[in-house]
Amino acid sequence: MSRIPVPVRERLIFAMDVPDPDAARRLAERLGDSVQFYKLGLELCMAGGYFELLDWMVGRGKKVFVDLKFFDVPATVAAAVRNLTARGVAYATVHGNQGIMEAAAAAKGDVKVLAVTVLTSLDRGDLDDLGFECDVEKLVLSRARRALEAGCDGVISSGLEARLLRAGVDDRLIVVTPGIRPVDNRPVDDQKRVVNVEQAFANGADHIVVGRPIRDAADPRAAAEAMQSTIAGLFGAAP
Repeated sequence: MSRIPVPVRERLIFAMDVPDPDAARRLAERLGDSVQFYKLGLELCMAGGYFELLDWMVGRGKKVFVDLKFFDVPATVAAAVRNLTARGVAYATVHGNQGIMEAAAAAKGDVKVLAVTVLTSLDRGDLDDLGFECDVEKLVLSRARRALEAGCDGVISSGLEARLLRAGVDDRLIVVTPGIRPVDNRPVDDQKRVVNVEQAFANGADHIVVGRPIRDAADPRAAAEAMQSTIAGLFGAAP
């Protein structure tokens, strides 16, 4: 289990994958205090009004994870990360080589930089297509070690590899796990390497990122509260 001190209700990060900021605000209002931590990704960024939404959420006391997976020349990535430091952002993602990760870490200020290891939508066949000859586990461990050396605060990793990270890297590394499916680990969409809530935390994740199982539920707030209750039970805390 995670050894990093995190308020229990911030261990659930909701992926706000909706078409536009108006839809995001409506859903956030509906979720209320059942969600304290939000991930804002590419779909919303391309819709316009991204930073106004970010500021609105921070102003309401929510934590925000900017998931734009910065991947460019190091100086450009550093400038992008630096521009987040005044906005109250909690986490931001980078995706790239050692120079990119080092540049992001040097510019991060109070923003915690998370390096992408292997996307949970990729499996062995996808890695072959990308030209990676090592297995998924070795690639995740290699990228996590390099991220820590570069000064990053943590990684994005499937729950399937979280246990390896805890054993083979360092307990200081924040592990954020997407690809959460609440019932079992059979893929039903574009996520391929998935686990359920209990498996993710048992394997050492510090946070889980959940989108569709909450967003598409008949009652999103009730779905989020059910997950919060499960997480509180795992960590021996009041829901």
